[in-house]
Amino acid sequence: MALENDTQAPDFELPNQYGEHIRLSDFRGVRPVALVFFPLAFSSTCTGELCALRDNLALFKEKGVELIGISVDSKATLRAWAEQEGYDFTLLADFWPHGDVAKEYGVFLEHKGFANRATFVIDARGIIRASFITAPGEARSIDEYREALAEVMPAPVA
Repeated sequence: MALENDTQAPDFELPNQYGEHIRLSDFRGVRPVALVFFPLAFSSTCTGELCALRDNLALFKEKGVELIGISVDSKATLRAWAEQEGYDFTLLADFWPHGDVAKEYGVFLEHKGFANRATFVIDARGIIRASFITAPGEARSIDEYREALAEVMPAPVA
């Protein structure tokens, strides 16, 4: 079962597409984070989803939210995919131990060997403020991200 909103996000450390180790706690007290779990690099639905994020990166930057994708792919695979598609955000390899971070967040699909499409928006204190998961094979929409980001960073009152 996926982690619930208003709970502490588990800390983790994973290599990014360049082999640098990234810890979730590095962002604590600094900025919110959107963790985007996806099944597999180079697959059609995942490519479409992450290209939509690439094309709407300003949505995250305007709110000061760090966008981080996570899959069970290797860092080399993620780097090749990021370079091919022009992704200018962090991709983390939950490669070994296989899917451990996805398991901690309750979104690893044991029978498939990869994570479900799940997003967790975490505030600067490390608390999950919004999350959403789509049905297998169903892409997430940019509107879902807008709604989730509003939970962590409410729009100013007019």
